[in-house]
Amino acid sequence: MRTPLIALVLLAAAPALAQSQPRVGARTTSPEAMVAQMNPASPEEEMSRMIAAADQHPLGSQENPIRVAGPDGERAYLARLRCADGSPIRVGARHEAGIGPYGSVTGAYDVTCAGVPGRLVFDMYEEEHQEIRAPEGFTLAP
Repeated sequence: MRTPLIALVLLAAAPALAQSQPRVGARTTSPEAMVAQMNPASPEEEMSRMIAAADQHPLGSQENPIRVAGPDGERAYLARLRCADGSPIRVGARHEAGIGPYGSVTGAYDVTCAGVPGRLVFDMYEEEHQEIRAPEGFTLAP
């Protein structure tokens, strides 16, 4: 007797549960809104604190990703990036790199300079930031 009752309750609750769950991959909160939730009194202050903490790590690492505006920002930055001797870098595949310090998904590119492989991590959800620094061992062309 309990099994049909449980099935009936689950069947009745299914539409409500389905409506309360966001779609997989759907962005439910912007990075700015997430930062504002962390410190509602001053989102700018909280973002400054997060940037200062990230800057304690090498630029281009998972802990301090290169902040750019979208996929175009990633490609533009990589096009300007040079090896320490000024030669162009070789850019390999892009892959997901997990959640970064700003709460957004990061991507990483395999790069090679003078035959030495490396990896650079990007946060492409920084719409209003254009990185002007180069990671250690690299330079940026104008």
